[in-house]
Amino acid sequence: MANIITGFRALISIVLLFCPVLSPAFYMLYLIAGFSDIIDGTIARRTNTVSEFGAGFDTAADFVFVVVCLIKFFPVISMPTWLCVWIVMIALIKIVNIISGYIVQRRLVAVHSVMNKVTGVLLFILPLTFSIVPLKYSTIPVCAIATFAAVQEGHFIRTNPDRK
Repeated sequence: MANIITGFRALISIVLLFCPVLSPAFYMLYLIAGFSDIIDGTIARRTNTVSEFGAGFDTAADFVFVVVCLIKFFPVISMPTWLCVWIVMIALIKIVNIISGYIVQRRLVAVHSVMNKVTGVLLFILPLTFSIVPLKYSTIPVCAIATFAAVQEGHFIRTNPDRK
């Protein structure tokens, strides 16, 4: 059941590509996709169906959702250069983590740390604040926490190969 919900999130994410950004339909599907990310893991844990495949599938569905959101949001938001540089630096740390995780553990590693989850929640909430708080202010705490989470993730990958 959890993997079906995860697949549903990936499908909804693709449907978001065809919705006008920031429209009621877009936000409705956006919220459904976000809540499905909470529900799939909860169901997997409660039904004792947690698996390495499920964790990887969840990460892949999250990736699809994030890429779709970036495709939809970047054209309609204006970001200062310093913020773009900060986001690129976080992405580079995450890429290094993926590569080093594969080198250290000989597999793709998904670290589901508390800080990665906090980052995910903040990133999910961020587009809901676009009309309330200027992006240059709302992104500072999100990027600070995302930076910490990415560095922590790299530390976990390199020092504790059994952590997932």
